[in-house]
Amino acid sequence: MLTLPFFDESHRQFAERLQVFCADKIETAFREADTDPLDAGREAIRLCAAEGLLARLVKTPAPDMRGICLIREALAARSGLADAVFGVQGLGSYPIVLAGSAALRKRYLPRVATGEKIAAFAVTETEAGSDIRSIRTRARAEGSGYVIDGSKTLISNAGIADYYIVFAKIGDASAGEKTRLSAFVVDADTPGLRVARQIPLLAPHPIGDLELQKCRVPGDHRLGEEGDGLKIALATLDRFRPSVGAAACGLAGRALDEAQGHVTRRTQFGHPLSSFQATKFSLADMQTELDAARLLVFRAAWLADSRDGRFTREASTAKLFATEAAQRIVDRAVQLHGGRGVVRGVAVEQLYREVRALRLYEGTSEIQRLIIADHMLM
Repeated sequence: MLTLPFFDESHRQFAERLQVFCADKIETAFREADTDPLDAGREAIRLCAAEGLLARLVKTPAPDMRGICLIREALAARSGLADAVFGVQGLGSYPIVLAGSAALRKRYLPRVATGEKIAAFAVTETEAGSDIRSIRTRARAEGSGYVIDGSKTLISNAGIADYYIVFAKIGDASAGEKTRLSAFVVDADTPGLRVARQIPLLAPHPIGDLELQKCRVPGDHRLGEEGDGLKIALATLDRFRPSVGAAACGLAGRALDEAQGHVTRRTQFGHPLSSFQATKFSLADMQTELDAARLLVFRAAWLADSRDGRFTREASTAKLFATEAAQRIVDRAVQLHGGRGVVRGVAVEQLYREVRALRLYEGTSEIQRLIIADHMLM
């Protein structure tokens, strides 16, 4: 795969280093057990920081997305949790890279790189998941800053984050005012901000609900101008959606490896499973879909690194196809394992639980289809 023209020699060397790091450190640290997701999330950040991976998220004017995709593919193959907290560290730092003042960049980004500050991206609400424009959280100017009231749900890294990128509307529509979505950097220890609860998931990682009640934020913690929030949110999602596809490729690639190993070892009716035509057809389909997904992901990442303009359609295409293909590949891997495929602790069973969320976060598959079609019809 790394012989493709999307990569240069530094990427190839980096990919080799990643494989060693993830096999030696990540898989050893995150073999599934009854580990507190908060503790595991902090440990994942520590390990990624020590390896220099977090520093790649905060490079200006923008991170190398081919490198970020290589990281997420390698992490996801060994630990869905480690991949998730790494990905959110990117979502929660890129808005500062993109629209933060020089003072905000200096205050936060070096500490994100060292793991001293864990980031989160707080956009989702109960009535505003895919529909960002329906956000109800409000910010009102008061003195030299803003006071924020509202709530957020399904916020990854909640409980371990040191700060949140919070999206809120300024202006009171009921009073006839024009509302404008804006983005703020809100420290986790700000009075009025609290994690209301941790949410248990099919595949655990740190995630929870936030409440903001009279949460006072300094004026210089606003990102960009008032009303820039939607632009910041969409630009961040555009840039990181290919990396969700890369994580999907990591999970799918691991599932394919596990399936290939299993069918080679497992004997039925006096023959290895790998000798049966149905098995060969399944493996061939899995490999073909994985290759196609990787090509779309790294095309989008290459465009992100090389194009000045938008690459929204390509990013959505990569995210849509890779996550949907990964679901099919992991499902086939479980099927090839037979009953053992649903035994708790078997690798493909864990992958089956981890892959499902990728078709939902950073825009559902349905939202990606709408984005793709809208760009086709422009």
